[in-house]
Amino acid sequence: MKKQWILLSALLVLIAGFLAACGSSEEAGGDNDKKTLVMGTSADYPPFEYIDTAQGEEIIGIDADIAKAVTEKLGYNLEIKDMDFGGLIQALNSEQVDFVASAMSATDERKENVDFTEIYYTSKHMIISKEGSGIETAEDLEGKTVGVQLGSIQETKANDLAEGIDMKVESRNRIPEIIQEIKAGRFEAAIIEDTVAQGFLEKEKDLAGVTIEDADGGYAIALPKGSELTEEFNKALQEMIDNGEIEDIITKWFSEQ
Repeated sequence: MKKQWILLSALLVLIAGFLAACGSSEEAGGDNDKKTLVMGTSADYPPFEYIDTAQGEEIIGIDADIAKAVTEKLGYNLEIKDMDFGGLIQALNSEQVDFVASAMSATDERKENVDFTEIYYTSKHMIISKEGSGIETAEDLEGKTVGVQLGSIQETKANDLAEGIDMKVESRNRIPEIIQEIKAGRFEAAIIEDTVAQGFLEKEKDLAGVTIEDADGGYAIALPKGSELTEEFNKALQEMIDNGEIEDIITKWFSEQ
């Protein structure tokens, strides 16, 4: 009888330990049970998305913070992938990423291929050129070679301007490439989103900029056509707009530039 009691006690201890281990495992792996959403972005566009190599390899900025907040509110894990801006919509439609947050304007042309959330930021265009170039208006681009980011709203703007102004438009994948082309004299100017341009102007004292008209549309998150996530994202974004979270994020990153 004593032996049976000892065996029973040992068995109960083993069962209790097994249950405790299961509980600890579930608690520790809670986040692992969440679905992970993959965000596509072009991390060359501070303060919206970029990598501060002095701090590490993490993609940071306005869009990264907004995406983290939205996915956290909806109960998802987040993975961010860096790629060229011109390939983001293709990556979205080929299911390489679940959504795109990359200072992307919600234009009518893009809406033919993807769905957009609520607009969270409206931008302006800026012409960047070397200090003393004399370029102060769009008309001053006459006869000039103008750089733009491939696939951007500024590329569309430049091509529209080129219909009435004799200027050559050349595209590059990344904004730093465009800046280097200006400094090397291969571009006389570039058209870049104004807040992004301001960041480069503060670092490159030999460059100057002038703001032109508002950009078409506004920045929004892009999702596949008919995605069930669009409604979820809209709800979370609207909540963040209403309670001031979006404004706080934008203010934070602009103040750090």
